[in-house]
Amino acid sequence: MTSATMVAADDVEVLHWWTSGGEAAALNVLKQDLEGQGIGWTDMPVAGGGGEQAMTVLRARVTAGNAPTAVQGLGFDILDWGKEGALADLNEVAAKEGWDEVVPDALKAFAKVDGKWVSAPVNVHSTNWVWANKSVLDANGIAVPTSWEDFTAALETLKAAGITPIAHGGQAWQEATVFDAVAMSVLGPDGYKAAFVDLDEATLGSDAMKEAFDRMAVIRANVDDNFSGRDWNLATAMVINGEAGFQMMGDWAKGEFLNAGKVPGEDFLCFRFPGTADQVTFNADQFMMFDQGGPVSAEQAALASAILSPSFQSAFNVVKGSVPARTDVSDADFDACGKQGMKDLAAAAASGNLFGSMAHGHAAPASVKNAIYDVVTAHFNGEFDSETAVDELVDAVSIAK
Repeated sequence: MTSATMVAADDVEVLHWWTSGGEAAALNVLKQDLEGQGIGWTDMPVAGGGGEQAMTVLRARVTAGNAPTAVQGLGFDILDWGKEGALADLNEVAAKEGWDEVVPDALKAFAKVDGKWVSAPVNVHSTNWVWANKSVLDANGIAVPTSWEDFTAALETLKAAGITPIAHGGQAWQEATVFDAVAMSVLGPDGYKAAFVDLDEATLGSDAMKEAFDRMAVIRANVDDNFSGRDWNLATAMVINGEAGFQMMGDWAKGEFLNAGKVPGEDFLCFRFPGTADQVTFNADQFMMFDQGGPVSAEQAALASAILSPSFQSAFNVVKGSVPARTDVSDADFDACGKQGMKDLAAAAASGNLFGSMAHGHAAPASVKNAIYDVVTAHFNGEFDSETAVDELVDAVSIAK
């Protein structure tokens, strides 16, 4: 690409759901990168942390024959659009820049369709994190919990002190995010894969799965009364402000702490959900490039190239809380939680402990994910006891798959 074609390029219209403070700050890094190349940015934000609303808007736009240039996408959603033939071929830019050598296989599985790159991975988020207010923990003599027993003891201590133990937003995707980590801790990596990737009926219906639901009930007993419908970043704010001790949320939560001027290790703590220290459950934000009629456009190629440049991968992920989607980026500019995240990701990838997150559309197709959401949320809201939830889970998955 010569700079002359860059200047002549059109604007990019980008559909995404990054609307919280930390997310908007991270996205600005990409906007500025493109503006430096003479490419304008038309922003199309659709609020909703899990992206469901954005996908609804997208479907309407594509049906009307008016697809945006680039769209934030996750997991199986990308593969579905790719199989429909709706996405542009990025192989030329990918080959020129050596993406195949630096992007982990677990991510490539969601960025390529039939050998063709159709999206540009922006990051790797891991979802089995716990965030804690350090001064709240210190004041109550709580050390970082490493087992479920430690964790429940910490919850009881906070409750007795009149502090909300767990900040939570009552939305289906948030409950599923918590369930993801709880299930991994109870089932272990082999059981997690059997249940949520292989959709094995015996594992879905097992005593271990009942134990996972029992633990979800404990978590439910430790959230405040106003949790229903709360957005995830408002739950994060409760931890930031010392109103709550812990939040179980993906590492996008870190962006909110940083945006509030908080320092990891001093003001807040990040650690893997107890019992999942060796595992990383992930999702990866990517930008799908929609076919604009023929070969990939100059501005789409520029956007894809900018997204995967090492300098952008570092600058963006430092702000966003995630880690780079390519393995050759230095951790020099990352804070303590970021360095830990990069180390955990590399170790999990090397040891076979890197798993696509069920809650975030990287383990099973959307139909199955949504069926699991319904059961997990119904149980969390007291509609089912744990035994019923297990039966409902088996039925829901078998109907959905």
